[in-house]
Amino acid sequence: MKLLRQLCIILGICFIGEALNKLLNLPIPGNVLGMIILLILLNTGIIKLEKIEEISNFLLEHLAFFFVPAGVGLISCFGLLKKNLISITFIILISTIIIMAVTGLTVQLLKRR
Repeated sequence: MKLLRQLCIILGICFIGEALNKLLNLPIPGNVLGMIILLILLNTGIIKLEKIEEISNFLLEHLAFFFVPAGVGLISCFGLLKKNLISITFIILISTIIIMAVTGLTVQLLKRR
């Protein structure tokens, strides 16, 4: 029952983010708004980490499972992707390097504070 309560908290916040996205017609995806709301609630202490810690750990441990539908979608569209495989691979490589660099710099900046 505890995990269900924690899941309801996370899904409720995600729903609020989606609702804000639709109501305010924001260019930010609803799930990102939900994560921002969750971050604010955790930082202000409105939601204690203990209230969602177990379900968060469970979801993180099984994160790879959530990529299965995307992988199946890519495989089913492989004929379309095959035409641009070199370009797509190059874009993936460059964006991964940029993301790693920005993440590393952000962590270093935050650690200095």
